[in-house]
Amino acid sequence: MSESILKTLKLISGVKTGTIICLLFCSIGLKGQEVSDYVNPFIGTSNFGATYPGPVAPRGMVSIAPFNVAGKQNVLEKDSRWLSNPYVHENTFLTGFSQVNLSGVGCPDLGVILVMPTTGMVETDHLSYGSTYSNEVAKAGYYSNTLDKYNIKTEFTTSKRVGVNRFTFPAGESNILLNLGLGLTNEEGAMVKVVSSSEIEGMRTVGAFCYNNPESAYPVYFVAKFSKPADSFGVWKKPRKYEGEEAQWMTYNGKTRMMDNATRMIVGDSIGTYFKYTFSKQETVEVKIGVSYVSIENARKNLEEETSNKSLETVYEETLGEWNQILSKVKVEGGSKEDKINFYTALYHTLIHPNTLNDFNGDYPEINTGKIGNTTGTRYTVFSLWDTYRNLHQFMSLVYPRQQSNMVKSMLAMYDENGWLPKWELNSTETFTMVGDPASIVIADTYLKGIQDFDVQKSYLAMLKSANQIEDNPLRPGLKNYLGKGYLTTEDVGSVSTTQEYNAADYSIAVLAKALGKTKDYKTYRKRSLSYKKLFDKEYNLLRPRNSDGTFYEPFNPLAGANFEKNVGYIEGNAWQYAFMVPHDIKGLKKLMGGDKNFTIQLQKVFDDNQFDMANEPDIAYPYWFNYVAGEEWRTQKTVEELVTKYFQNKPDGLPGNDDTGTMSAWLVYSMMGIYPASIGDNKYQITSPVFDQVEIGLDSKYYSGKKFTIITKNNSKENNYIQSIKLNGESLKRYWITHDEIVKGGVLELELSPNPKK
Repeated sequence: MSESILKTLKLISGVKTGTIICLLFCSIGLKGQEVSDYVNPFIGTSNFGATYPGPVAPRGMVSIAPFNVAGKQNVLEKDSRWLSNPYVHENTFLTGFSQVNLSGVGCPDLGVILVMPTTGMVETDHLSYGSTYSNEVAKAGYYSNTLDKYNIKTEFTTSKRVGVNRFTFPAGESNILLNLGLGLTNEEGAMVKVVSSSEIEGMRTVGAFCYNNPESAYPVYFVAKFSKPADSFGVWKKPRKYEGEEAQWMTYNGKTRMMDNATRMIVGDSIGTYFKYTFSKQETVEVKIGVSYVSIENARKNLEEETSNKSLETVYEETLGEWNQILSKVKVEGGSKEDKINFYTALYHTLIHPNTLNDFNGDYPEINTGKIGNTTGTRYTVFSLWDTYRNLHQFMSLVYPRQQSNMVKSMLAMYDENGWLPKWELNSTETFTMVGDPASIVIADTYLKGIQDFDVQKSYLAMLKSANQIEDNPLRPGLKNYLGKGYLTTEDVGSVSTTQEYNAADYSIAVLAKALGKTKDYKTYRKRSLSYKKLFDKEYNLLRPRNSDGTFYEPFNPLAGANFEKNVGYIEGNAWQYAFMVPHDIKGLKKLMGGDKNFTIQLQKVFDDNQFDMANEPDIAYPYWFNYVAGEEWRTQKTVEELVTKYFQNKPDGLPGNDDTGTMSAWLVYSMMGIYPASIGDNKYQITSPVFDQVEIGLDSKYYSGKKFTIITKNNSKENNYIQSIKLNGESLKRYWITHDEIVKGGVLELELSPNPKK
């Protein structure tokens, strides 16, 4: 299969992108499709989705992205605006291929170790050597294009810790540049050393995600090996321009120094290396780059263990096999080709982060200690927990519980090293981004789902620490007000939003306490979790900020804060977008709002008045809250179908905004399957109309039954959007939800649809 794909890729150089994709799919279709064939990595590369089209292995440390966000030639440029992604689909000017990247995040980091092939004389200024490009091909585990300026064909794949770069040069003078001065990260500083005419080693500093905690900048180490030794090589260094008396003696002041045949280590901000070749005919050079966050030695070991003596084709075949295996845990039938592409691309995006941090030998940098730890499992990193606690980790627990177990163990290791559970962790640094105490929610949910092979007592103590330590608490600032008044005040950042987040975390502590037989703790934290009610304003039927004296904040505008504008009381949202963010107490919220009818009217307003924000996390569960009102479940089915169709499409702007390390994609995967974990602490999935005729989930044999759980949809069509009956294993189900335990036993959920709502 993979050999035929690569033959196809080699035959279609010079053809337009759309034609390439068609030829590629047609060729694959002749021999039967694999699930990876439905992955379109271009989805999310526009509209600030912040994904990239380059290759990555499942949960890979290394990923390669065509870097096209530098230079005024581009529509969106990193130095003139806020930009968090190394690639934007509308851009046309490319300045290299970065070897470590983040997917779907909202702040710039990584996007470094840029490799760029050129021809002719060596240029070191990226604005001079950059090129437009064409003939883009992107698949799971593979990317290729042609650099127009040089007529160089580029191809890329990755193993878990190694990037494989292949360049096909025309006859003549050719170069491979490694630029350590350019990158997406806000940090500067690098080191490089030419080991030989076929090897380079070095380091690049990264960090300062969201400009938080810049003191924790850290190094990423690399070793690059070339398949052909260079005819000649060198390094460059461009110092900053100095003023004053000394400057007149510096003939190189502010100018790039070219150092041919240099093999000594160089250090600086704007540095790089060049390898030069003279080819009498078309030639191909492969560059393998091993990466480590521990040491150069480990980077070299990663390279040797994972890709030594392997061609790009071989590495691609292995990575593609991994993608097909992991994506096949969920199989779908029916629906259109576009539906399958949207679904499997979303599933693909959920399997990028959290990603592997440890080296092949198990080494990884500990958080905060400066020490090197070691694991026999997987140390995961990139925990965007304010986003992912809402759906992604529940999905991992359901479909990939072994991964989720290691993710929880990684969080607990961070607690051992740092004294706190993670909040928004990135490569063993705590970025302190966003609000709340989300790790507690994830850990409790994981345990309740039956994944219990971690130290739950340690977990519980860690959760209690964050819930009760008032002084110097990085997870719950404003805790004194929260414990004393039941809510944060306008003196605190995002007082309403943060109160709601603390409530959700406290409820998770409560249900875990109950599971552990700690009845007193259950009652204490259950009561704490309901304090959002003190912020409820009957005049607006909304949650409203309170001042430190207990009065409601004035002037109050429920619409203020939409579109990520800052406002008093809310984080990335307004009063409407946070009105129903009580995923642990919807029944209590219904009563507070005056019962089922008023609740439904108020919830419908969110959608009718265009206050629902599909691009942001606080309200993404709202379409499923209609299931909590008997007779109104059809609204969930109608709303979810409309949102799936409107915001998720097979095109570069086919995501509603930042993918948020797979959170938006997880929403889509669940919604297209027909179930969603809207609430927390009760292990329920709300049911809606699936997109597909059949969905089959392979259940893990270690944690669950090892059987299949199948969702079958009868009378499924574009016209039939509404559920008329639900059966579980042949028995009629008089509810619009199903439990986790019912799913993991295996069986069949059968839904019958019609064009008319069942009210």
